[in-house]
Amino acid sequence: MTLADPLPRGATIGPQALQRGAVIGIVGGGQLGRMTSIAAARLGYRLHVLSADPDDPAMDVAWRHTRLAAPDDMAAVDAFAAAVDVITFETENLDERLLALLERHAHARPSVAAVRLAGDRRLEKAFLNRIGVPTAPWAEVRTAEDIAAFIHAQGAAIVKTARAGYDGKGQMRLRNAADSPRVFDALGGVPIIIEAMLPFLSEVSVVLARGADGAIAAFDVTENVHRGGILDTSTVPAAIDAATASRALDAATRVAHGLDYVGLMALEMFVMEGGAVLANEIAPRPHNSGHWTMDACLASQFEQHVRAICGLPLASPARHADAVMTNLIGPQGAAAWEGLLAVPDTVSHWYGKTEARAGRKLGHATRLAPLKG
Repeated sequence: MTLADPLPRGATIGPQALQRGAVIGIVGGGQLGRMTSIAAARLGYRLHVLSADPDDPAMDVAWRHTRLAAPDDMAAVDAFAAAVDVITFETENLDERLLALLERHAHARPSVAAVRLAGDRRLEKAFLNRIGVPTAPWAEVRTAEDIAAFIHAQGAAIVKTARAGYDGKGQMRLRNAADSPRVFDALGGVPIIIEAMLPFLSEVSVVLARGADGAIAAFDVTENVHRGGILDTSTVPAAIDAATASRALDAATRVAHGLDYVGLMALEMFVMEGGAVLANEIAPRPHNSGHWTMDACLASQFEQHVRAICGLPLASPARHADAVMTNLIGPQGAAAWEGLLAVPDTVSHWYGKTEARAGRKLGHATRLAPLKG
């Protein structure tokens, strides 16, 4: 086929696919909702946001907004659900009261059960181990003595809140069992877990889409670097061998099938000596480490998510460039913005946030290079 040839007709879109003009409802209005809205509009859909703040970044580009006054605002949830054709999510850090209200509506993709599982590290780790995806050793913590016993058995560890921890929040590292009471007092007001800190070689993620028919489209494995618990850079191709990449893709695919997942998800993993991979976290949504797909692939992670939840055929996840994505974080990221606009081979994305707080993701920039790997 050449560019002068007529466009191919392609496969017939199934009768269950949402038609152009349908409304996607998304829970959460941050930057992921913003970029999902842009992708949805390009495919002929409209985005309706459910969130507490009508000035969320997504509202610069979304079609409609329903204000959620509280996590148990049944009237708002029911009105939102009635006004949309499919419900999806931009975060798993949701109050259980809200999840229970959303669970009453059957048209959520991914399912509320999948979002609930990914939002609770106890459920998440147990699920991963149950389906044969290895993780670092871990345990649920109920007392300071549980922490001390784990340290004596495993050595250095990290204690995490079971819910609502992200970008390094709700986490404390410790190497000495004597610090157990202090750590428990700091985090123990909510359910917590403890994980062994293992000497990994690198961190990687697999971002993939799964359709309602079980079809999988996975982007190339991405290598990630975190600073202060926040993703700093994502590089593709990852500096791993083919066998390690295959293990990472197999683990993510196993998760998607195990959850009967519909939509875009990510699995973060640690690469160990010898090429073993250990799962860290499931993200039931587009993921920061997949932002490079917006500029290095014909179809981004956001388009794949929209395609999957709307019943469209998944696009090819192949990339046409190597890429390094860098997050723009806090005042330093804001200060770098104008200079990045003049850098060749770099595509910059601003999220529409007005306050440049420390640790806040304000945008990202992706440096592209000719395809090598």
